[in-house]
Amino acid sequence: MIATSEAASAGSLTVAAIGDLHVTDQQEHKYRDLFAEISDKADVLALCGDLTNFGKTREAEILAEDLRACSIPIVAVLGNHDHECGQPEEVTRILNGAGVTVLDEQAVEIKGVGFAGVKGFVGGFGRGELGAFGERAIKGFVEESINEARKLENALRSLRTERVVAVLHYAPVAQTVEGEPAEIFPFLGSSRLADAIDRFDNVRFAVHGHAHRGTFEGKTPRGVPVYNCAQFVVSERFGRPYALIAV
Repeated sequence: MIATSEAASAGSLTVAAIGDLHVTDQQEHKYRDLFAEISDKADVLALCGDLTNFGKTREAEILAEDLRACSIPIVAVLGNHDHECGQPEEVTRILNGAGVTVLDEQAVEIKGVGFAGVKGFVGGFGRGELGAFGERAIKGFVEESINEARKLENALRSLRTERVVAVLHYAPVAQTVEGEPAEIFPFLGSSRLADAIDRFDNVRFAVHGHAHRGTFEGKTPRGVPVYNCAQFVVSERFGRPYALIAV
């Protein structure tokens, strides 16, 4: 499924996916040339969260300025870093002003392909997934994980396209966080996200970020490909900070 735009089959769409930009307020125009390059190689740009370093207004503004060099449609989800300053709505507003569709509560169709996404949350994978039992704080923690998976499921259900891409920040499977310390696996994603994806036959693949030292490829239990597109992982795999995936 991975392909450059030149190798993509007729009628397919090439998605450029990148996560964990971590733009700071000292990094003006760091990504402008990259976004222009991506525009020549892909049909859609998917941003997989942690777009800013602390979710500051100026960080989001700098990213928005660079994104104006991108001439193709852009979809995005926020990451945990984008929530640090407690103003994810402002980060979203600024990105919307640069033409970015921040998915979360909405899905979008681009050239016949549906895109749905959420930030996701922690919680663990498989038998190690945390359950809602015991203290109120634990139950609240698990409820947040369940809510993110529910939002993803609802967004996926709203799409009627034959091909759908799921865009996440947190990982839906353990395979793509392998390479990180095993002790932090439960904080890198949740199987609940994979459960939501696997309810739909039209999801062609999912992309995420967050696990900087993770593994590029994995699969959901039903076999849907999952790609860790944190720029550090992708750079090691391809020698460039973004993946090109045909759908």
